[in-house]
Amino acid sequence: MPQEQIFDRIKKEVTENDVVLYMKGTKIFPQCGFSALVANILNMLGVDYVSVNVLEDDDIRQGIKDYSNWPTIPQLYIKGEFIGGCDIVKEMFESGELQEMLTDKGITLQVAS
Repeated sequence: MPQEQIFDRIKKEVTENDVVLYMKGTKIFPQCGFSALVANILNMLGVDYVSVNVLEDDDIRQGIKDYSNWPTIPQLYIKGEFIGGCDIVKEMFESGELQEMLTDKGITLQVAS
């Protein structure tokens, strides 16, 4: 698939969905520890998100890296904005910055009390 088509598909995914996680595996069955960690953070926060399994499509697996200019998977997008990979998301979650960003962007958190 030409890169332009791949980028169009990614752009459509990240703009039509509030929260998108490009990951290895699915949110139900992550297939790498880094993807599992980010999925678990989103699940703990009760965020409604779309997961895209890069293992199912080599074009997307490479395309997302080129699109974001970020070399690793997973990659988290919120309201079309690239947030980062596992380490960044983990640090933002631990500091409360992720929760604040999600709330500021109008994403509902369903955190169990």
